[in-house]
Amino acid sequence: MEHSAAIKTLRIALVGDFNPDVIAHQAIPLAIDDAAAVMELTADYDWVATSDIHSADDLVGYDAIWVVPASPYQHAEGAFTAIRYARENSIPFLGTCGGFQHAIIEYARNVLGWHDAAHAETDREGRMVIAPLSCSLVEKSDAIELRANTLIAKAYGRLTIEEGYHCNYGISPEFAAELEEGALRVTGWDEEGEIRAVELVTHPFFVGTLFQHERNALAGRPAPLVHAFLRAAAK
Repeated sequence: MEHSAAIKTLRIALVGDFNPDVIAHQAIPLAIDDAAAVMELTADYDWVATSDIHSADDLVGYDAIWVVPASPYQHAEGAFTAIRYARENSIPFLGTCGGFQHAIIEYARNVLGWHDAAHAETDREGRMVIAPLSCSLVEKSDAIELRANTLIAKAYGRLTIEEGYHCNYGISPEFAAELEEGALRVTGWDEEGEIRAVELVTHPFFVGTLFQHERNALAGRPAPLVHAFLRAAAK
């Protein structure tokens, strides 16, 4: 009698406020579907509105969490809860653009003890760990240098990439200095040395990028980080 092992279906939470007009939101399902097809996996995803996340219990059962672009979020605390849950429970995590920014704030608040860590786009008080970029990156693309032997460098298989952005905010220079020591490491920079990617080295897969690598799927190109994200979830 033949026995065929059942293929596990990955459950992925896409945390953010879905908007069909947001280019990244159009791209993300394609990027996941493309990666799943190549890897011969089944991947189901749920768009989880930030206003629907009230505690970590709302995320139990997901194999991976992606905090997606298009902030400000309707309920920033929902995004922070998702990031913290992924970080503390070794759940594979991807944060792009707004997800990257909020992952930085969550780490500053809950790991480094910067309880007043804030985002200049939405907050008026506190220490601005996310501040306006010196030059807008809305609909721009740029070269990014990757740190060798990191999750992101292994995913791309090279140390220089070019990706696109849709943002006006990034890590403030004051907070950038805090990332020279500790578990959250800078793993990607632009040509001016501005931070464009981070990884949590104490975690199996926790990667944040200011750039929107998922958009490759709209042009029929693979999104290597999404492949790596699904691979981590499948483990």
